[in-house]
Amino acid sequence: MTTTPPPLGLAALTEAVQRDLELLNYTGPAWTRSQAGVLDVAIVGGGQSGLGAAFGLMREKVRNILVLDDNPAGFEGPWATYARMITLRTPKSLTTIDFGVPNLTFRAWWEAQHGEAGWAALDKIPRPEWMAYLRWFRQVLALPVRNEAKVTAISPLADGVHRLTLASGETLQARKVILATGIQGGGEWHTPDFIKQALPPTRYAHTSADIDYASKAGQRIAILGGGASAFDNAQHALKLGVAAAHVFIRRAALPQVNPIRYMESVGFSRGYAHLDDATKYAVTDAFLAKNQPPTNDTFQRASAYPGFALHVGSPWLNVRETDGAVEITTPKGVFPYDFLVLSTGFKTDAALRPELAELAGDIALWRDRYTPPAGAANPLIDDHPYLGPGFELQGKTDAGAARLYGLFAFNYSALASLGLTAAALSGMAFALPKLVSAVTAQLFLDDRETILDGFFSYAEPEFVSASEQHALL
Repeated sequence: MTTTPPPLGLAALTEAVQRDLELLNYTGPAWTRSQAGVLDVAIVGGGQSGLGAAFGLMREKVRNILVLDDNPAGFEGPWATYARMITLRTPKSLTTIDFGVPNLTFRAWWEAQHGEAGWAALDKIPRPEWMAYLRWFRQVLALPVRNEAKVTAISPLADGVHRLTLASGETLQARKVILATGIQGGGEWHTPDFIKQALPPTRYAHTSADIDYASKAGQRIAILGGGASAFDNAQHALKLGVAAAHVFIRRAALPQVNPIRYMESVGFSRGYAHLDDATKYAVTDAFLAKNQPPTNDTFQRASAYPGFALHVGSPWLNVRETDGAVEITTPKGVFPYDFLVLSTGFKTDAALRPELAELAGDIALWRDRYTPPAGAANPLIDDHPYLGPGFELQGKTDAGAARLYGLFAFNYSALASLGLTAAALSGMAFALPKLVSAVTAQLFLDDRETILDGFFSYAEPEFVSASEQHALL
């Protein structure tokens, strides 16, 4: 009779990780030719993408790096802030930021606490547990993260160095800058103009905002949009006592097919970057058209509340404040609510990023590099940056390329150029090695004269002659 071994425990797992790192020569000597007072790499964003990028660089013996995040420690990214799903939507078996080190995977972390049986019983990863794993990942690897450090501007200086200005007024310098800024990192969360023009900000909020649903107990809220976040917010609001949470979508029915499940396959995720531009454009267009449906459990959780309702074929034609309520006009009637929640996604546009204000005009977009067939243009794709194979920002002109050299867009704006990679767990395992390879290649080529001079002048003896060996005896 076989028995399941007891959980290893996090302390023992941490020891196992340290042993793995020792076997992989993780702490071997750095090789970059760092400049005094200048970081080799600054990573903007300390969520999963930023942590993964930092680990990947340190594996490659690039250690003069710093991760900057504007949130307090332990609250980087969406998981402990505005994300309101019960579980992650991605399959639990996906590997992400571990770079193939088994003891650094989420599964190893989970089994260390709950055992193999606990992993077998797990359906999807609970959202708070994913954040706890990321905190452990940062700690066990001793990644250099500086919190409450918001980057407000990136300015090109001489010799390929960039100045990063923080909200505090402090400045840092870095040879390479990785924008690991998540879903909204290529633009901003989108609020339709007709809502901003008709209502005061106290009457609505985007799902990315810090919404105090508990204070809205007993109120009626309306949610615009049929994406997964709409139902995440509906179930969360109803759980906290909101009287009604009604979801409005313009489609005649909810989408049923999630294209991400297909894109998660190893072949697709790894191979997308090698497609020609016309095919990439067509794939991205189809992906954006399909949208991501809610998970079955999230929809069932929301619809189990008596205050839930789904309005299909009901785009919002108009909103207005009247008699203490907000009236929504749809093709199917007029409905009063107390508060509106917008699950309206985000807009990709580098010009909307404050930190890129000096550089946005230099960035080559898809509209600058590819012309789709007549009638097939999609402005949402055209606004995406046209990136190099390692997430490098490209310039519209030679002068622009020189100013952008050393900047990498490792966020959701990479979708059209490199697929579902930089801000999605589904493709992280394939995206991170490309990023790290591109950054280290630039660092090497930038220093090639010094490195090659060192090679050609290298004369340290390794073998000694027989007579010298005899003299040593």
